[in-house]
Amino acid sequence: MVTTLFKDFTFEAAHRLPHVPAGHKCGRLHGHSFMVRIEITGEVDPLTGWVIDFAELKARFRPILDRLDHYYLNDIPGLDNPTSEVLAHWIWHQLKPSLPLLSGIVVKETCTAGCIYHGEE
Repeated sequence: MVTTLFKDFTFEAAHRLPHVPAGHKCGRLHGHSFMVRIEITGEVDPLTGWVIDFAELKARFRPILDRLDHYYLNDIPGLDNPTSEVLAHWIWHQLKPSLPLLSGIVVKETCTAGCIYHGEE
């Protein structure tokens, strides 16, 4: 039985978007309460009844979350233009080596706006 599960994480961070037109509000330093959803897709283990232990998923993401929470995202290598799209892509590449069943990253920067990244095809 193939199943997708997810775990949501939140963090606070500041950023600015350096490539927006002059005067655009996102070009100014500002912050967000980001939400990141990690999606895992795989076979349900018949013994445990799960795809992965949520505690293991949390432990794998913790070092990445610690690099983001309460930091200025533009200072993190690879996030010099930290749009939601770039952030989702960056998280994917940080997490995928230790989490081969990773199937999606959702990044929300507000309650109503965000993106979904499913890796390269």
